[in-house]
Amino acid sequence: MPGIIYGGIEVEIELSDLLLDMCPIKQENLIHDDQKLILLASLSDSLEYLADSVERLGESFISPSTISENKSDIHQSHRTRTTSAIPKSLASLANEYRRLATDCVRVLRLEMQLETIYHMQEMTKREYVEDQDAEDPDDFIISLTTQIARRDEEMAPYIAESKRNYVFGGISSVAANASIKALTLMKSINLLGVQQICRNSIALEQALAAIPSIDSEAVQQRLDRVRTFYELLNLPFESLLGFIAEQEYFFSAKEYLSILKVNVPGREIPMDAERRISQILSH
Repeated sequence: MPGIIYGGIEVEIELSDLLLDMCPIKQENLIHDDQKLILLASLSDSLEYLADSVERLGESFISPSTISENKSDIHQSHRTRTTSAIPKSLASLANEYRRLATDCVRVLRLEMQLETIYHMQEMTKREYVEDQDAEDPDDFIISLTTQIARRDEEMAPYIAESKRNYVFGGISSVAANASIKALTLMKSINLLGVQQICRNSIALEQALAAIPSIDSEAVQQRLDRVRTFYELLNLPFESLLGFIAEQEYFFSAKEYLSILKVNVPGREIPMDAERRISQILSH
């Protein structure tokens, strides 16, 4: 399974690592006013409309001979014909409007990634040593999923489904990476704690899957990885070695070794555990 890590997800992890290095993220560093985010979505929509309008205006300057020449090439797209034929100043203006519209959407995506980290960093402030099985996700997950649903609904009138997919599509990779890294800061976790973290990832997956046109398969793959990672804490050591031997590239060496360092009540770890895992990973 090397492709799972050493493909697109590897790049996502590197990007989310850069964002996680900014922790702790403070509330005042975020755009918590939903109206400002809606204005950004509306601005992106308006800029796209202006770009289309400028191109239509440019088409009115095209000479009949130019139109005839362009129509003769049936293999060219409409955008290619008009953009190449309209005055360069108008074409440049239309392109600038589209660039600004794209920048607005990029800001929205980055804001949702930072919001995700802001909520997920709560994991590092607690130990998952539960004394009873909870029925609901953690409060910070409920807050995040509620925010995702609300913002998706509010942005819907202004940006297309494909762009909303882009805005919210970075959440699952950031949340998955933050969840796995959180283990390195935990001292203890028990079986019920593992179940709670799995419950959190399921709730987040369901919230993201509810967004139209989002790549639910990619979301599931990333958050399944979180659940698999924490469920390894429940395995006896020899079973853990067997998993690592079969799925050497599913997690990084650092991630596999972090599984040993947290205290899991009832789990026995031999003194040479780290050496034996390193031997498997070095082959």
